[in-house]
Amino acid sequence: MIHPVEKIHTSVLLNECMAYLLPTSGKTYVDGTLGLGGHTERILQLSAPDGKVIAFDWDENALAKATERLQGFKDRLQIQRRNFAEISAGLDSVGIEQVDGMMIDVGLSSLQLDMGNRGFSFQQDELLDMRMDGRRSVTAGSILQTASEEELADIFFYYGEERQARPIAAAIVAHRKTEKIETTKQLVGVVARAVPKRFHPKRIHVATKVFQALRIAVNTELENLGKILDDGVQYLKPGARFCVISFHSLEDRIVKRKFRDNEFLTVLTGKPVLPTEEEVAGNPRSRSARLRVAEKK
Repeated sequence: MIHPVEKIHTSVLLNECMAYLLPTSGKTYVDGTLGLGGHTERILQLSAPDGKVIAFDWDENALAKATERLQGFKDRLQIQRRNFAEISAGLDSVGIEQVDGMMIDVGLSSLQLDMGNRGFSFQQDELLDMRMDGRRSVTAGSILQTASEEELADIFFYYGEERQARPIAAAIVAHRKTEKIETTKQLVGVVARAVPKRFHPKRIHVATKVFQALRIAVNTELENLGKILDDGVQYLKPGARFCVISFHSLEDRIVKRKFRDNEFLTVLTGKPVLPTEEEVAGNPRSRSARLRVAEKK
């Protein structure tokens, strides 16, 4: 029987990640992005009867669903509402000095895309929120309303790798002089009009990179990723592995560089591990996933 949560979520690169992480009975692992609990559930299954997981996530909706899904493991699972960048505070709070393995999946979950009312997707007309943690004050809408034209262009160019960053930023600043850009539909319209038709991408929506860039900016995603890649290593036992699944080139470059430059790590994946054709066919959102793994010396 499929758990109801699983109907809306498929864990990406699940088998490949477990093959590197090698969950074992009696050991302790960190899942820095609990999400809907798919990776954590498999770690707990493979580390039975007494393996443990400390799981982090700052999305309140995801935590509620994952907690329900994993209630049968509650004696072996500790869940904290924190971003993985807070790993030091999280592990220190429960007296954990070292762990036997760690993983993070830095992609946007199906829950965040599909449940609506968050502004992550332009498939529906929603308020431009994009906060993964509702306790944060900055939203996509507030950035669009207050950032300068230069700041907006930098966000779109550096976080979205959007080549039309400058005309899009200029169009947003011009539009907001007469009307606030508060919804996904409004933003899509401004972006589509700002980019000449000949520059509209063929494989993705013209606003895709702008939405990605705003989400990264709202949630300080790249800064958080860099922090766990630095701070997490100190908690790994010798021989413990650090598995990172990323979904776009900005993240992947950070992971590659941080793993390569850390003197305490041995890189196990010269090239990133990609999903199989079968996985992509069953879960199209997995097509851009990349797994990199390093081992503590």
